[in-house]
Amino acid sequence: MPKHLEQEEIGGINIIAAGTILTGDIVSTGDCRIDGTVKGIITSNAKIFIGKSGLVEGKIQCHSIEIEGNAKTEITATEILILKATAVLTGNIRISKISIEPGANFVGNCTMQNQAPTPIPGIENE
Repeated sequence: MPKHLEQEEIGGINIIAAGTILTGDIVSTGDCRIDGTVKGIITSNAKIFIGKSGLVEGKIQCHSIEIEGNAKTEITATEILILKATAVLTGNIRISKISIEPGANFVGNCTMQNQAPTPIPGIENE
């Protein structure tokens, strides 16, 4: 419950439901859960979660990201990228930490940055 209240204070939780296709950019200070399709740029100072039925095509800039579905994207995460066993990621990533479960599929280049997370430009920081 405290985590839920905390999310409401920083911008809430955004959900793109399965069957939804969103073409355009998303800018958010709160977490985003994507179970549908997003074609565009996603920018967030919080966590992005791509569910098993989710697909993202474009670029993602975020604090952390967890992928169970598909992503054809360039990812910059200031904290961690987690690829679950069902994840399919095609694209280059710039991250601080990475976790890849057996069965996940990643095709691209990975650049690890061992530095303190920095705020993403263009997002209001609380």
